[in-house]
Amino acid sequence: QVQLVESGGGMVQAGGELRLSCVASGPGFDDNAMGWFRQAPGKEREYVASISWSGGSTDYADSVKGRFFVTRDNDKDTMYLQMYNLKPEDAAIYYCATRSHYSNWSRDRYAYDVWGQGTQVTVSS
Repeated sequence: QVQLVESGGGMVQAGGELRLSCVASGPGFDDNAMGWFRQAPGKEREYVASISWSGGSTDYADSVKGRFFVTRDNDKDTMYLQMYNLKPEDAAIYYCATRSHYSNWSRDRYAYDVWGQGTQVTVSS
């Protein structure tokens, strides 16, 4: 089974940028859709963005559209989330996830079966 490890989180000022990475180990990364979710203290885990197996199709939550960009490099078994113009409300733990055996993205967190441990993003105003 694939395993996922996120990195790249940190603390930035509002208006700043970060790039998160999600590295996969194990079989199947190239065939699977991937997604990013986030969870702030006291809130439900929410959808951020997702990408199809090839990277040819992406989707974003309205709250991040135009500021966040998801990409993947299947040669490196890595997915990225480039985040621009960060806002205090973007602060959360960010998780990457994969849909084993599914090539198309989904906004539904229950459609994802393997999750990383998360990386913290803090945005100061």
